[in-house]
Amino acid sequence: MKKILVMLLLGVGLQAIAQVKTDKELKLNLNDDGTHFLKATFTAQVWNRYTDNNPGSSINGYAEKETYDIGLRRVRAQFFGKITNNIFLYTQIGINNFGYNSARKPAMFFHDVVTEYYITPRTLQIGTGLSAWTGFARYSSPAVASILGYDAPLYQQSTNDVNDQFLRKLSLYAKGKVGKVDYRFILSKPMLIDGTTTTVKPINLNSDFAYTPPKIQTSAYVMYQFLEEESNLTPYITGTYLGKKKVLNIGAGYQYQPLAMWHYNDSTRSQVVKQPLLNYAIDVFFDHPVGEKGSAITLYAAAAHTDYGKNYLRNNGIMNPTSSNVSTSLNGGGNAFAMYGTGNVYHVQVGYLLPQKLLGETNGQLQPYADITIAKYDLLKDDMVMWNAGVNWLVQSHKAKLSLNYQNRPIFSKTEYTQIER
Repeated sequence: MKKILVMLLLGVGLQAIAQVKTDKELKLNLNDDGTHFLKATFTAQVWNRYTDNNPGSSINGYAEKETYDIGLRRVRAQFFGKITNNIFLYTQIGINNFGYNSARKPAMFFHDVVTEYYITPRTLQIGTGLSAWTGFARYSSPAVASILGYDAPLYQQSTNDVNDQFLRKLSLYAKGKVGKVDYRFILSKPMLIDGTTTTVKPINLNSDFAYTPPKIQTSAYVMYQFLEEESNLTPYITGTYLGKKKVLNIGAGYQYQPLAMWHYNDSTRSQVVKQPLLNYAIDVFFDHPVGEKGSAITLYAAAAHTDYGKNYLRNNGIMNPTSSNVSTSLNGGGNAFAMYGTGNVYHVQVGYLLPQKLLGETNGQLQPYADITIAKYDLLKDDMVMWNAGVNWLVQSHKAKLSLNYQNRPIFSKTEYTQIER
């Protein structure tokens, strides 16, 4: 039985001038030529949703077949800058997923705290801290203010809030550009599982994250940039350039952590089997203006193998409107679905920016989009197919955007691991 999710996304990004020349950014120059600077940005994404909840969902013990809610999906403030020729500092604070059923008065917390040293201006920079520099795919570190749809393909944030902090890890990284190649290599110390805010099941016959002390995790992502270069000042990669750049990239990456997962060998539970976490992917990104009327096309496609050990499966519901652990389906409650698992995952998204004159020169632009994720997880007998379709109204480019989104997600049986048909 497939459930429908209708969402309205309001995204607002603010970048206001502090000094000179344009109204595009809040920037304080520390030297005459502006090569040393401090900069600040602010982004907020507010969701208004109608959710057809998974079967058996409830709130405080009361059945909840459908829910209308409003929530703060992301609120972020960035403060960063290059304070000398060789030293770059980056911090980001904010909150995620604050809804009507959240704990009151959420505390702002640091998403990123990074210090970086430029060995060379282009080829090599070394950094360390609480960081979103990571592999294994393009949107393992998405620039949330410029995502094409209402949300990023979150399966690429493979350990989100399990052994990291909303994808960020305590890491040492190297990044840079060599010719047409843009690279990032990362060494991370995963966080302890007993500090997670998500559910990690006790050791059982199917794999889950081990409670043993975590081994070092390594990851990388490399892009070959055929046309214009993308910025690598921060780890966050743009979702759509709205025709402002001509970009064609092919990327590949991996993520590996030894002995990260465990399960029992058989029903006798006589032996614990430990396995590595290993994810790898290839992807392609294309963003290009079309004609001379302000139109543009955005395309992204990715193929990934995600290996979390034997029959691993993790359901996730973003800003879940009900109790995630109460349901008559395998999905869990609310809007949860099989987002992560051992198997192969394929993702495609496409957007088309309509001509500027369609709404008039001062009324912004429309950008229809669609995406689909097809996952062939080992535990599930049927494919997990989830898709979105919607339209962005770019009131003022990425600075102010209103999105209407329709999502369809699959529901699976608790016992048969097959999709429930209506």
